[in-house]
Amino acid sequence: MKTVAIVDAYASSRRLAPHFRDAGFSCVRVQSGPEVPAVYRSPFSLDDYAANIVHSGSLEETLGELAAWQPVAVVPASESGVELADTLSERLGLPTNGTRLSAARRDKYAMIEAVGAAGLRTATQLLIESKEQLRRWHEEIGGRIVVKPVRSAANDGVRFCDSPEESAAAYEEILGKENIFSERNDAVVAQEYLFGTEYFLNTVSQAGRMHVCDIWRTVRVEVNGVPDLLAGFYIIPFEGAVQEELVSYASAVLDALGIQVGLAHIEIKMTPDGPCLIEVGARMGGADSPYYAELATGESQLNWDVDAYTNPERFNARCAEPYRIREHFASVVMMSPTKGVLRSYPFMSKVEGLESLHDIRAAVEPGDPITYSVDDLTSPMTVNLRHRSEGIVMRDMSTLRYLDGPAFYDVE
Repeated sequence: MKTVAIVDAYASSRRLAPHFRDAGFSCVRVQSGPEVPAVYRSPFSLDDYAANIVHSGSLEETLGELAAWQPVAVVPASESGVELADTLSERLGLPTNGTRLSAARRDKYAMIEAVGAAGLRTATQLLIESKEQLRRWHEEIGGRIVVKPVRSAANDGVRFCDSPEESAAAYEEILGKENIFSERNDAVVAQEYLFGTEYFLNTVSQAGRMHVCDIWRTVRVEVNGVPDLLAGFYIIPFEGAVQEELVSYASAVLDALGIQVGLAHIEIKMTPDGPCLIEVGARMGGADSPYYAELATGESQLNWDVDAYTNPERFNARCAEPYRIREHFASVVMMSPTKGVLRSYPFMSKVEGLESLHDIRAAVEPGDPITYSVDDLTSPMTVNLRHRSEGIVMRDMSTLRYLDGPAFYDVE
């Protein structure tokens, strides 16, 4: 049986291995470092893998262990595995995005610089060297800016700053702190705040041809001092004037970053001046969105990635086909306005009675500590909705937003 290597299969990217297995491939899991990053430290199973190779720092040793399995592909699954997957696939002579632009596919400052150099609209930015430099830059551009680590995810460390004093304080807070990937924040970037609606696209490419698997529109709210906290997202049709702009821009972004094969998750703001990149991950979409897309459309990055690496003829024969929504899907992120110990969710029966309810994913159960929601990792609960009627899904999304507030949480 032929083998596929999957680098850093954690959380929702665990779904990749069963799809390759169903297509007739054995899977070997490669872990990019001895320590599991903090964000992925919940238990995970190795049942879907023939072996688990842990990269201890010696590239030659890891290459030797992996080469013994004669893999036909090396697939990055999570953000932390992108650079090692690029290196391994390049060294083994397999389909690869290569290492030349690996840094730009992880470093948010280098990423925006590379995309801007390709002639695309990007945010004005500054790689921060000192508080004084940042204050002067903020004073020059004015208004709100965003300060964040150059290497992180899930809105970890992202700060929205309305004054030079706030931005300087954010820089001091972020620099040197350990991020969710258990890496030290050695560099911090400041960027102009982009006005507009945020979308994300999940794509798969093969030999430079991009297929759009799903497009989602995000819902944002201002809460707990965060101006743009993610409150949910819902799938939208492939066709549409906005979608055409998003797809064209996304394709050019992938070209600029050398993402020619495999997965990509692309976050874009549709500003008054057109689409503008927030960031790209050369890996599977987060928040289990590929699984949700599969429920909504019948296919997702999970299926298309298998074809890109193992059946390019099938991929190319179907690449131009737009996805079709069979059932509308929305993921609603609940946001705690308080902290303490959760006694109960008083209105849980209302949530359970929603007509389009698909599932409830509670990160905080009664008896657990609860804190203010300020990023993707501090939400106490996600409620997923699924229905043939878009109207029912949108109504239930609004109902959840109505329910979510101080009275939704009984906290001691």
